[in-house]
Amino acid sequence: MTMNAFQRAILLDRRRFLRLSGSTALLGLAGCATNQVPHSFVQESVSAISTEGGFGPGTAPDLSYYASMYAARPNERFPLPAIPVERIDPIYFRQLVDDPTGERPGTVVVDTAHHFLYLIRENGNAMRYGVGLGRAGFEWAGRGVIQYKRAWPRWTPPDEMVARQPELEPYSIANGGMEPGLTNPLGARALYIFQNGKDTLYRIHGSPEWWTIGKSVSSGCVRMFNQDVIDLYERVPNGTPILVTSLGSTTPDLLG
Repeated sequence: MTMNAFQRAILLDRRRFLRLSGSTALLGLAGCATNQVPHSFVQESVSAISTEGGFGPGTAPDLSYYASMYAARPNERFPLPAIPVERIDPIYFRQLVDDPTGERPGTVVVDTAHHFLYLIRENGNAMRYGVGLGRAGFEWAGRGVIQYKRAWPRWTPPDEMVARQPELEPYSIANGGMEPGLTNPLGARALYIFQNGKDTLYRIHGSPEWWTIGKSVSSGCVRMFNQDVIDLYERVPNGTPILVTSLGSTTPDLLG
């Protein structure tokens, strides 16, 4: 199958990231956190899309629109900085798409094949968000519910994680966890996933590490741009059904 400029740019981006992660990207605060990763390759991939005309006439995203969507939020409990949209693969911006899942409206679906999260809506539509996912060996998949959600949550790594990484002891359950804030691995909002009445220990949460969206670099949680997780938080109630799965090789097109 022949790839267009957009697809080639994404493939180049992913290959470069894999080379980086194999040599320098070490797991930091585990359980929904990573060390910072250089992001020059993100800018290069977006530049390649623009230079080679990968979107075609009239199809390139309006970055001024997305700049507003991902602008600073000074009125948050901890004021959020703006996200540099010009340095992000546009495919991961929040956008309305055709529903590729067939799930009933109100369901959250995490597509691990493409690093997307869908909130299914009426009339065959879905709100799609870009997400970051866990590395191999730390993933969770299946059906569950969003049992509850929290704004600016504390982070408490499970005891098993603290045992693997003793440096996390100050943030253990026994010590009350990490205070909320801009450097907290759970970000501005967290949605807690349960299955059969039990906590899976996996979360949908915000992250200040915007360059990790679309990648698999954390230790298991579903991470989002902070601005996106706030949007999702406001749309879904407690008890929302969630499905974490792979939707295969087809990426749905934007509406319109």
